[in-house]
Amino acid sequence: MVKTQSLAVPLGTRLPEFQMLNVNSDKDETFNFSYLDKRHLLIMFLCAHCPFVKYVENEILRLSKEIKDYIQIIAVSSNDALNYPDDSPVNLKNQAKRNNWNFPYLYDEDQSFAKRLKAACTPDFYLFSNSSRDYSLFYHGQLDSSRPSNDIPLTSKDLLSAIEAIKTEKIFSHPQQPSLGCNIKWKVGSEPSWFGKS
Repeated sequence: MVKTQSLAVPLGTRLPEFQMLNVNSDKDETFNFSYLDKRHLLIMFLCAHCPFVKYVENEILRLSKEIKDYIQIIAVSSNDALNYPDDSPVNLKNQAKRNNWNFPYLYDEDQSFAKRLKAACTPDFYLFSNSSRDYSLFYHGQLDSSRPSNDIPLTSKDLLSAIEAIKTEKIFSHPQQPSLGCNIKWKVGSEPSWFGKS
């Protein structure tokens, strides 16, 4: 495990189109851009084995229930499952089932989606505004200041503040603190140029 902070991504960045396997489906169907609805969108880069993700699993369930009426939620795992089999599609599906997650959990097998969004760690949170059907990045940062190694309670304070603001503001003007977690496990030889520079 290498502790890694999320990278700065310009607010207003457009959501790239995508097509990935949804492991949290009985049919393991492909989920793509056309499945998005009129709600704003939260994308969470997660995985099954990272202790930072395990620490927030229950909070993610609580949060998903609280915001589901106006935020569409999608989880994405981009880890190299060949070298990290704990993050295989089967184990991701088991993770979703164990935590009663009902949202799509997508497997970014070629890691291209993570690279397009400069995702660096798990967990990593991206909130996109859908006020004009363009899915522009409104917030990118931590869930809150709680970590496995401190005594700060999990509240989703930072992300919930951004979600509240997205209803009325065009730009989120508050400071956005980076998330902290395990680095994404890139395929050997295809690491992004910015890997290790966060």
